[in-house]
Amino acid sequence: MDFQTAIRQGIPSELPAPKAPNAEWSHAPKRKDILSEEEKVLALKNALRYFPKKWHAELASEFALELKKYGRIYMYRFKPDYEMYARPISEYPAQCQQAAAIMLMIQNNLDPAVAQHPDELITYGGNGAVFQNWAQYLLTMQYLSEMTENQSLHMYSGHPMGLFPSHPDAPRVVVTNGMVIPNYSKPDDWERFNALGVSQYGQMTAGSYMYIGPQGIVHGTTITVLNALRKVGAEPNSGALFVTAGLGGMSGAQPKAGNIAGCVSVTAEVNPAASRKRHAQGWVDELISDIDQLVSRVKEAKATQETVSIAYEGNVVEVWEAFDKEGIYIDLGSDQTSLHNPWAGGYYPVQLGFEEANEMMANQPEEFKALVQESLRRHAAAVNKHTAKGTYFFDYGNAFLLEASRAGADVMNPEPTIGREFKYPSYVQDIMGPMCFDYGFGPFRWVCTSGKAEDLAATDRIASEVLSKMAETAPAEIRQQMEDNIRWIEAAGANKMVVGSQARILYADSQGRIEIAKAFNRAIEAGKIGPVVLGRDHHDVSGTDSPYRETSNIYDGSQFTADMAIQNVIGDSFRGATWVSIHNGGGVGWGEVINGGFGMLLDGSDAANRRLESMLLYDVNNGIARRSWARNEGAVFAIKREMERTPGLKITLPEESDIDLSQILKD
Repeated sequence: MDFQTAIRQGIPSELPAPKAPNAEWSHAPKRKDILSEEEKVLALKNALRYFPKKWHAELASEFALELKKYGRIYMYRFKPDYEMYARPISEYPAQCQQAAAIMLMIQNNLDPAVAQHPDELITYGGNGAVFQNWAQYLLTMQYLSEMTENQSLHMYSGHPMGLFPSHPDAPRVVVTNGMVIPNYSKPDDWERFNALGVSQYGQMTAGSYMYIGPQGIVHGTTITVLNALRKVGAEPNSGALFVTAGLGGMSGAQPKAGNIAGCVSVTAEVNPAASRKRHAQGWVDELISDIDQLVSRVKEAKATQETVSIAYEGNVVEVWEAFDKEGIYIDLGSDQTSLHNPWAGGYYPVQLGFEEANEMMANQPEEFKALVQESLRRHAAAVNKHTAKGTYFFDYGNAFLLEASRAGADVMNPEPTIGREFKYPSYVQDIMGPMCFDYGFGPFRWVCTSGKAEDLAATDRIASEVLSKMAETAPAEIRQQMEDNIRWIEAAGANKMVVGSQARILYADSQGRIEIAKAFNRAIEAGKIGPVVLGRDHHDVSGTDSPYRETSNIYDGSQFTADMAIQNVIGDSFRGATWVSIHNGGGVGWGEVINGGFGMLLDGSDAANRRLESMLLYDVNNGIARRSWARNEGAVFAIKREMERTPGLKITLPEESDIDLSQILKD
């Protein structure tokens, strides 16, 4: 059967032969046995409803075995036979080009070169899923192949509820992931609902079809590392050392960012499949599995002021402790393990090897949890020894400080204030928030749907030209952001960051995103490049409410509210987005964040131009307005500037009080 016929078929007419998981790929760890016997029966019923009754007897036994062996029903038998990757948009069977673009992005998220656990439909973060099972994938692709511009597909946590009549300016797809009732949003609730097949963890850009491999955060990581080095007075290529952890999924961006920023970086990774994958893809320079060899190599690199990225195949706690013992000075420290998911593969305790930990995780979950918390206490104690010597440590938004505090580690601020409860800042509080998000700069991204490298190179040139022209009149408050981004896009191709689709990421503000998108649309209309999908990371100015990451530099008490993210997805949906998404959970965990995203197809039309101007303006300025109301100085500046140049934009501004309010309370 050819590719297009297979897509149109959906659930096959004949029962396919059983399939085993691909032994060459990384696989999701076995999930805990959390369902009661009655719930396991329900999970099987839920899985079987995708298929005709004549198959139920055979599939029931198979799905029961999957549930027992893996803790989930993935339906491996129904994984398609064709190769999974983002094809040129013209190769997808579709009634409208917008639907074809969405199919392209879904397949990119599941490409084995991109996805962390492709057989389990998990893109990154250990549990960030595109779908819960392969039946959902097959049905979704079938619906997209049938969809017209007068229909919208509604996705419930990976399940395609169906096509509904709508209109050409409506989103073609509306995605929700993990939107459970708040009182049922604890980690074990996710385990239960996911095992039942009724909800999923979409991470941020996995379940919204906008993940573009580790490049997706490498620019933001570069900005973070570059400015962290500036904070400690370290020049590029001076032998400054950055120590962190995590090479699976998006955190594979760290070594590449360290190279671009000009430092020595050590990224620990317990899963050798992940570290070797990143090494083979060129994201990390060297692999070392012996701690003594690592110590020797780092001393050499620091002494010769070398710029090099090293993956240590082991636990990061070993690195912190060994470097303290050997007197190796660490300039910057952080962590990018998936601590939003600490009990199910997101963080591995130093006391156990990788395989031993996976075994205990599934079969002795309480004992495993105790070891994780013990490891976190030891981890934090080692970090504290280095910071006492001058190391600048920051929480990288992965819930490290939150989970360490819950484990009883010494990470709390001895003199806490609102928003500064921890001993160490988050990178959003110190760098990304005040420097980027408050001014509207965030991770704008695009994908060239032709699949041609020359189209990506052309878009890089267009974006560089637009930003260079804007920089000529940029105010002093954002000049460095402009310069850093121009330098980034000019060197983007040379850094070889493409994994999967021909994609690019670039930090830009509202004006920059609109002008770049308009220039792309003109180039498409002129036939110079093929259609382009616009999007962004959810880790942005406006799309995400996360009190320990994206909104951690909000200090008016509203950092625990989620109005901004909900307003964002609603506002984008009627301003022209091709698809929109809203998720519970993300980089810091289920129940800890609400985040939303969008995708938009540029096809060279006047309609695309109208949509991009309306939607991109709102998508950014919704967040700036909220940050302004929280009295963030950069955001007040940015929203006033936007109101001056945008007719019809009128935002409520805060009045600052200069009264000694503490004294009034005392009086």
